[in-house]
Parts: sequence; C-alpha cells; structure tokens
Amino acid sequence: MKIIIPMAGKGSRLFPHTLNTPKSLISIAGKTILKRLLESLSKIIQVFSIQEIIFILKNFENEIVEKQLIKLSYEMNIHPVIYYQIKPLGTADALLKAKNSLTGEPVLIAFSDSLFYHNFFDKEITTHQVDNIIWTKKVKNPHLFGIVKHDSSGIITHFIEKPNNYISNLAIVGLYYFKNSFFLKKELQFLLDHNIKNEQEEYQLTSVLESMRKKGEKFIIKQIKEWMDFGNQKGIIYSNSKILSIESKNSELIHKKVIIKNSLIINPCSIEENTNIENSIIGPYVSIGKFTKIKNSKIKKSIIQNYTIIQHANLNHSIIGNHSIYIGEKERKVNLSDYSVFK
Repeated sequence: MKIIIPMAGKGSRLFPHTLNTPKSLISIAGKTILKRLLESLSKIIQVFSIQEIIFILKNFENEIVEKQLIKLSYEMNIHPVIYYQIKPLGTADALLKAKNSLTGEPVLIAFSDSLFYHNFFDKEITTHQVDNIIWTKKVKNPHLFGIVKHDSSGIITHFIEKPNNYISNLAIVGLYYFKNSFFLKKELQFLLDHNIKNEQEEYQLTSVLESMRKKGEKFIIKQIKEWMDFGNQKGIIYSNSKILSIESKNSELIHKKVIIKNSLIINPCSIEENTNIENSIIGPYVSIGKFTKIKNSKIKKSIIQNYTIIQHANLNHSIIGNHSIYIGEKERKVNLSDYSVFK
C-alpha cells in the first residue's frame, strides 16, 4: 500500500496564512497539521508496512517546504516521492500527477487539511467486503462538502459535490481507500480526456468516484469518530480548540522552557519552548509557538505561530503568523500572515 497526500490546493480560504506556508505546515499545539495527520495514520503505516508516501505540491513550492516533507517522511520511516501540479485544476487533476506511482497496488488518499481521531482504520480496511472505502462524518451544513448517500448495507449509492438541496448529511472527510490504484488512475484519466469539469472549471475527485460507481465499482462508507477540518479560518480555530481539549487531558502542553511573569494562563493552552509571557492573560484555547514574546496582552481562542512579538493586544479568534509583530489595544479578530507588522 501507498499513501498519497495532495497538497497542491490554492489554500485561498486560509489567506493570508497560506501565502508563504502550505496550510498543512501550519503549527497547531506544537505540531504541524501534516505531522498530526501522519501520526493519526501511524497504525496503518505499521500494520501494512507502508514504504512510500506521495506528496503532490504546487509547482512553486520552495526547497524549505520540500525539505520539511522529506524530513517528516523519514521520521516516519517512509520513503517520500514528490509530484507537482503546474496549474490548480482540481483534486482529480492533482492526483493524476502521481500516475506513475498508481500501478495497481492499494492506495490510501488523505487530504492534508483534515485530521482524525479514529482507532479502527486498519481493521476497517482488512475486514470490509468491497474494494473501496470512503470515510465520512455527519455534518450540520452538508452544502459545504462533498456528500454521499448509501443503502441499508452501507454501500454508497450517490456521490454529490456540495449539493444545493439537502440530500444527505454524510460528508466526505478527505480520506479514501482504493484496493486497486490502476482502476483509480484509469478513471482519473477518463475525466481529463473527456474534459468533465465542475462549475468552477475544475476536475474533482467526487466526479471520479461517481463515475466509478456507475461503472460497477462498489464503495462502502465508514464513519469517523472525530474529524477536524482545517480548510478555512473558522475551521482551524475550532479545530485548535478541540485538539487542546483532547490533548490537555493526558499531556502537559506548556513547555518547561517558558517564562511566565505576572500572567494568568487559563487552560487548555499550548505554549512552546523559549516563549516569554509578561503581564498578560492567555486562554482558554490558545496555541503559542516557540520563541514568541507576549507582553501586556489578552489572548483567547487564537493561534500564535513562531518568533512573534505581541504587545498591548486584545485578541480573540485570531491567527498570527510566523516572524510577525502585532501591537494594538482594541479587542479584535486578527489574521496576520508571516513576516507582517501591525502597529
């Protein structure tokens, strides 16, 4: 089995934070989203002795990003392979860039803006009765997602991308298993050869799945226990809060090399090494990166990246990027990209 992680999306819903950093490399409570994703799949990697992980990147990703991916792969004892999507033409087009690696073996596709707390991936793959699995989660706003309908036995009867009318509340969470990657490659190629695009003029994986289903491929649904979506700013703030709630029960999230002077920390919070906090109230639900300096501030439900300076701030539902400076007094929601200054 191989793992494919598409990372070539524009990340436009997370601008300006994705101008310099792919969203999967944004740090949440001390770990990048990508590292957390791979850790959630670690049991699959071990059980199936996965040797290869495939990343699909935008054509302009820099060497620093590639080095991070390679380093993380080898930490997981997996060989990395990198392909590029020159133009952002949708998920199906991105996946077809890896066609040289789709030679018939099973593949697990995991989109990099989702995280999972789920303990049964390996058992679900080994015990299911059909060749393909789509993992799903019930949502309140299905019109924002690709969704599925299924029969009483769990076999999917329809794939629909962001339906205008209510059809089902089972959203596709961005995790897919295909027993035969050759069939997947064949259908991806069919979509592009016949120029089958959605309203946004993109080739979408949901269209591929529906075409495969109509041609006789069977897909079964499995439901995720916990799913966190990092596709937009609201989602990343909410998911940060959920991660902090879960992990604070079993781990100490404030590094020993943190200096806290005349300040109140309202847990759950994560504070990384060599961060200095003075005359401030932090929390709840705040993740702060390393080598950050915060003074005379109030921060709650926010994400602060590495090497930042924050003074006289009153932040709520905010994201402050790496190597940034923020100085302000009014309570506000702020989205500040890497290497930015706001005074």
